Amino acid sequence: MSTPAKSDRTEAKPFLSQNIRDCIAIVSGILIYAVGFTVFILPHHIVIGGMAGFSSLIFYATGGRLPVAVVMYGTNILLLLCGFRYLGKGFVLRTIFGATLLSVLIGSVEGYFTSHPPLVSSAPMSVIMGAVMLGLGIGIYFSHHGTTGGTDIVAAIMSHVSDISMGRVMMIIDVSIVALSFFLPFDGDMEARIQSRTQTIIYGWLAIYIYSWLADRYIDKGKQTIQFIILSEKWETIAYRITHETGRGVSMWDGTGYWTGEPRKLMLIWCRQNDVYQILRIVKETDENAYVTNSSVRSVYGNGFDRLKLKKSSLP
Repeated sequence: MSTPAKSDRTEAKPFLSQNIRDCIAIVSGILIYAVGFTVFILPHHIVIGGMAGFSSLIFYATGGRLPVAVVMYGTNILLLLCGFRYLGKGFVLRTIFGATLLSVLIGSVEGYFTSHPPLVSSAPMSVIMGAVMLGLGIGIYFSHHGTTGGTDIVAAIMSHVSDISMGRVMMIIDVSIVALSFFLPFDGDMEARIQSRTQTIIYGWLAIYIYSWLADRYIDKGKQTIQFIILSEKWETIAYRITHETGRGVSMWDGTGYWTGEPRKLMLIWCRQNDVYQILRIVKETDENAYVTNSSVRSVYGNGFDRLKLKKSSLP
């Protein structure tokens, strides 16, 4: 059976549509993040982690003279300049795009929400709602290879110059940023400062936990690796379509039917959770009588999947 003929334009369509979907998802995630932070976190004078938290510190320390969006964008550009040699071109371009969009979105509405009463008067409820939106937004744009810079840049640099994991670096930075809010200007004695700041610091740490947990769950779900084994007489068409429509590789096994003694082709495919529906659709459209099994696998290391990393401390 000959391989189905396809034009270069037809082969490029799936990749083009995937890039468009990624772009839409990144913009949507950043928009959700901007709303969660500006509408629900910032009006309650609560400092969270990341570049948003650092910019809030500067905003409150200067009495609002330096807007959050301006500090955020300026610091991101400065970090990119300092760490350019450690960061890939793709990361830098994605960061410029994400940081610019986030700063524009926050800058366009922060003046209104910082000069009016909070939309949700209860600080705990507002923090929880904002943290949920932050986690969802981060999960969406990270899953589609987006980034807004900030502590991502610092963590990426640290991962190149030390053995400290990116997650640990980001956690240390985020917790420290929230703790620094204790020293912000305050009208009152030390006892009143401790009572007031302790509460807002706890809210900030709670927000970090919520949005980090939600983002991790969302990202891990999209990164879940699925293994397919497919048996079909139309194996060549199925393999061609999977390769050209999903970008996933197909490995072939030679097998023999025990009862019939006829040679068979088995297809092995590893993919992400996001690819499952498309692969099942291809099989159904091509051969409804095909045998299909799929299962979750713990990890796949290699091209197109996870990068194999070994900590020096774990080596003999």
